[in-house]
Amino acid sequence: MQAIIETGGKQYLVSAGTKIKIEKLDAEEGGVAVFDAVLLIFGDKKTEIGTPYIVGASIEGKILTQGRGDKKIVFRYKAKVRRRKMKGHRQPFTEVEITKINTKSTA
Repeated sequence: MQAIIETGGKQYLVSAGTKIKIEKLDAEEGGVAVFDAVLLIFGDKKTEIGTPYIVGASIEGKILTQGRGDKKIVFRYKAKVRRRKMKGHRQPFTEVEITKINTKSTA
């Protein structure tokens, strides 16, 4: 079973056991992250599509690491004026391993 979730303004295709790097979450390593913004769940000859989200569905994951990505160089340049400005940026991230996909309860 696979799902598409939304977190940090981006969408991710996940299934149980996959590891993803997402925007930084305020949680500790080894903790549990729950994603309620589930857009689509499919698999097992069944597909559920949210409008925009599936009510009652959630994805659970274990937080593996908190870190910072590789350095990206930001370079600004103006021709003929001798203006140059260079700086670096390291984006913080959280690595999460998806453990469970909970579909909505049909009660």
